[in-house]
Amino acid sequence: MELAKADKQPSWCPGCGNFSILKAFNAAFEQCGLDPRRTVLVSGIGQAAKFPHFVQVRTNVFNGLHGRALPAATAIKLANHALEVIVTSGDGDMYGEGGNHFIHAVRRNIGIKVFVHNNQVYGLTKGQASPTSDLGFITKIQTHGVLSLPLNPLALAIVEEASFVARSFSGDVEHLTEMMKLAIAHKGGFALLDILQPCVSFNKTNTYKWYKDRARKIDPSHDLTDKRAALELAFKWGDEIPIGVLYKSARPSMESRIDTLKSASLVEQLKE
Repeated sequence: MELAKADKQPSWCPGCGNFSILKAFNAAFEQCGLDPRRTVLVSGIGQAAKFPHFVQVRTNVFNGLHGRALPAATAIKLANHALEVIVTSGDGDMYGEGGNHFIHAVRRNIGIKVFVHNNQVYGLTKGQASPTSDLGFITKIQTHGVLSLPLNPLALAIVEEASFVARSFSGDVEHLTEMMKLAIAHKGGFALLDILQPCVSFNKTNTYKWYKDRARKIDPSHDLTDKRAALELAFKWGDEIPIGVLYKSARPSMESRIDTLKSASLVEQLKE
């Protein structure tokens, strides 16, 4: 692992939603009082995966292969479960190439935080459809429109009992910062924060205005433990897109159920 260098300049397109995600993350990192020496940012490949190198705090970074951020994050968490492990990934990296790893990381309920920059398109590789692209979405490759139904990562995470499931929008930095803080503070297992993020270069459909016209904050009266109600929110898409915390589960994390980790982390045990 290496320390991220905050003096690097982002290579994102002007107007990219990643800039506001970065702003929210920097604020959440500071407000949560995270220890940079005991925090690890893990990423794969893609525009979102460049994110750890642009944070304002010098902290630990591990860049994995395309779609392989979760196996690396799982290994880091199991080697030293005292670390705060945060994954930053795009919808293609996490739900496409990394889709199989996503399913099983949720099943295991490993105690990591996963922030997905979801712009419903592949940005780094110039605009083909991603797993979350809407039905009929037209690209240079899908010239007749996307034929496959979009993946619903929130519903999938809820069905498999992820311990924290939320959504936010990069156009609302205040809300996004709050969702990041809640995810970071969550002490259970797998925490998913799906972030709706416009791609100004390759997605001319799901624009800032498109999201702003539809994003609706979840009513505070929503029961976070009600799985059926959470799924109803997860399946709302179109004229209204709920943002906020959808679901929380009391299921224990993977690392808390491993006997060999109850006395001390593997790192500490190796020192003995």
